[in-house]
Amino acid sequence: MEMKGQPQLDTDAVIGVDFGTTNTVISAVGSDGSPKPLELRAGGNLSSGLRTTLGFRAASDNINHIVSEAGELAVEQFIDDPEGTRFLQSIKTYAASKLFTGTRIHRKHFDYEDLMQTFLECFWRYAGGSKCAMPRRLVVGRPVEYAGSTTDADLAMKRYCAAFARLGVQELIFVYEPVGAAYFFARQLTESATVLVADFGGGTTDYSIVRFEVGNDGLVARSLGHGGVGIAGDQFDYRIVENLILPELGKGSFYNSMGRKFMVPGSLFGGFARWDRLSVFESSREFRELKKLLRLVENPEKIERLIELVESNQGHPLYRSVSDAKTQLSLSDETILRSDEIAPGFERSLRRAEFETWIAEDLARMDDALVRTLEQAGITEREVDQVFLTGGTSFVPAVRNMLASRFGEGRLHSSDQMVSIASGLALIGASDDPVSWTVGGRVTQLEPLLRNAG
Repeated sequence: MEMKGQPQLDTDAVIGVDFGTTNTVISAVGSDGSPKPLELRAGGNLSSGLRTTLGFRAASDNINHIVSEAGELAVEQFIDDPEGTRFLQSIKTYAASKLFTGTRIHRKHFDYEDLMQTFLECFWRYAGGSKCAMPRRLVVGRPVEYAGSTTDADLAMKRYCAAFARLGVQELIFVYEPVGAAYFFARQLTESATVLVADFGGGTTDYSIVRFEVGNDGLVARSLGHGGVGIAGDQFDYRIVENLILPELGKGSFYNSMGRKFMVPGSLFGGFARWDRLSVFESSREFRELKKLLRLVENPEKIERLIELVESNQGHPLYRSVSDAKTQLSLSDETILRSDEIAPGFERSLRRAEFETWIAEDLARMDDALVRTLEQAGITEREVDQVFLTGGTSFVPAVRNMLASRFGEGRLHSSDQMVSIASGLALIGASDDPVSWTVGGRVTQLEPLLRNAG
C-alpha cells in the first residue's frame, strides 16, 4: 500500500530509522533523491513521527490475545481504559540496560526485542506498509552515549538486530545519530567547513564533529570525533517534577519512629519522577516502602495523593503537563503548570530563570561532554565553522545559550529538528559509500538471526 506523496514502501526502498527516546521518525529517499519522512495515519491523525510509546490491552473477546498500539493511539487506549491497559514509554532507555531482562504484560513475558518489534510493527502499519514489504537494508541511528548509569552499547545493538531480524530485515547499517544529522546539514554547504552537530534529544545529548571538503568531485567527509552524555530533555522534565511536583506529593515530609523524627528518604520518590520508570513504579520496592510509611508520616495527605495518582494510572497526563510547561518556557519567561491529577484546580507558576537554576548541573555535564569531544577531535572552538542543532531539546534557550557562549550565535544553525536525523540516515543509505559512515565500518548481516528466529 502506498500513501499519497510518499516513497514506495518496498524491499528496495532506502530507509533511515531514527528510533528516539521521545519520538521516532523513519525517512525514505524518493525517486528524486530527496529524503521524505514516512507519513503515518494513526486513527484520524496524519503525522511524520510517532511518540515512542506502547499500549497493551487484552482483546474483549479473548483475554489471551493482546492488542497493541503505539504513539498517540497508545495514549488514547490508556486514557480510555487505564486499568486494562499496560502503558510503556521511553522504551529506548532500556535498550542498553543489562538490568532490564523483560516485563510481564497481561500474563505474557516481553523481552526488550519483543517491545521494540511491536513498536516497529505498529509504525510500519501506520505508514501503510506490511511485514512482507519491509526493506532488506536499513540505516539505523544510535546515540553516541546511551542514557543510564550502567549501559552496554553492544547489548543495545544486539537487541536492535534481533528486533529488526524478526521483521524480515537482512542488513543493518548503524550510524551515530548526530552523524546522520551532519550528513543532512552538509547538503547546504557551498564551501568546505568543519561542522559540529549537537543532537539534544529526550534521553541523550550527542556530539559529532565532521570535516566536509567541497570540491570538483563533490562532497568528501572525514569524521573527527564523537562524544556525548546520557542526559537531555527527560532529565529537564525530572528537574521540574523533583522541584515543583514532588513536594506536593510528600517529598520532604517527616515521619516518627521509635520516638524519633526522620525525613522520608528522597530516593523513594525517584521512580515516580522519571518518565522511563513510571510504568513500573507501582510494582517497585520504593512504592511499597512509601505505602508502609503512610501511617507514620506527620501529614499523610500528600503521600496519599501520590499513592492515589499512581494506583489510578494518572502519571502520564501529569507528565504531559510538565512537558507542556517546559515547552512554554522556551517561548516565554514564565508559565503556569496546571495539573488536576495532583489536586483539582492545582496550578503553580514556573519561571524560566528558576528552571535554569534547576538544570544548571545538567547543562554543565552537557558542556563538559562537548569539551571532551573537541579535545578528542584535536581542534579548538575557533576551528569549528558551523554548529548544527537538532533534537527537540535544542529549543530550550539555556541549551542554545550554552553553545552560543562558545561559538557565537552566528555559527549556530538549525532546520527541522525532528526529521533531520532520519533524513540524513536515509541519504547515507542512498550514497555511493554508506559503509564509510557506519559505526565500526561494517554492514551487519541479519540473515542468520532471521533463520534462527523463524
